[in-house]
Amino acid sequence: MLSEWELWACAHHVLQTHGDKATLYVAEQIGALALAGDEAGIWTWQVIAERIVQLSSNAPDRPLQ
Repeated sequence: MLSEWELWACAHHVLQTHGDKATLYVAEQIGALALAGDEAGIWTWQVIAERIVQLSSNAPDRPLQ
């Protein structure tokens, strides 16, 4: 299991690497993990996706960095 810091770092990295296609990249990862039956991996990417949304918007509940 990844720490909060690692989840935020992953979200930031995905945004930096994939830009406006970050959500597509995450969806592809989740799809591949679903086909593999990796529930823990799916959960991890869903959590990263939530952080990507928060980083992409100016959500007030986003932690200061």
